[in-house]
Amino acid sequence: MEAKLWNDKREREMYENFAELYAIIKATEKLEKAYVRDIVPSSEYETECQKLIAHFKTLVSSLKDTVPSIERFADTYKMDCPAAINRLVTSGVPATVEHRAAAAASSTTSASIVAECVQNFITAMDSLKLNMVAVDQVYPLLSDLSASLNKLSILPPDFEGKTKMKEWLLRLSKMGASDELTEQQARQLHFDLESSYNSFMAAFAECWYLMI
Repeated sequence: MEAKLWNDKREREMYENFAELYAIIKATEKLEKAYVRDIVPSSEYETECQKLIAHFKTLVSSLKDTVPSIERFADTYKMDCPAAINRLVTSGVPATVEHRAAAAASSTTSASIVAECVQNFITAMDSLKLNMVAVDQVYPLLSDLSASLNKLSILPPDFEGKTKMKEWLLRLSKMGASDELTEQQARQLHFDLESSYNSFMAAFAECWYLMI
């Protein structure tokens, strides 16, 4: 007979989230060490690091009641991952972004803002996948994304991401805080986010040399 770690579905989800958090921290530690040793190219490091940070933020927000301290979580499971803790908890952005932001802090098209936009896109999409569809959960995420996109003067006013987020924010503002998106609405929002994200990455690639 197999020994179960959980007694019900809720406990099962909690332990599955613990396992995912553990994996993210370990993966970030390996990535940080690989970057420091020049094993991984800067561009590849930044892309993967942004994804890990965004996934980490989404997961931690859903575990805030059970995991109040990431440092304590790491100690409990004997995780020797100082670089990951620094990147995920203290810094919150890839090392490459920190370096560029320090070199061009006054630039209105700072790479740190680009990283912020990427993380906000991924966080919003991940939240929908986790079925976080209440208005008071979705609205702040889209508001943060809209604000970060508006910081980038390199993007035109009619950029897809800006107009789509404005439309969704207007729609959500007419709903109650406890109201939830229907399955169809959540699917459409995820589609709009993914489409806007792809457009953003394409625009970012075209303007790369103007930002460094």
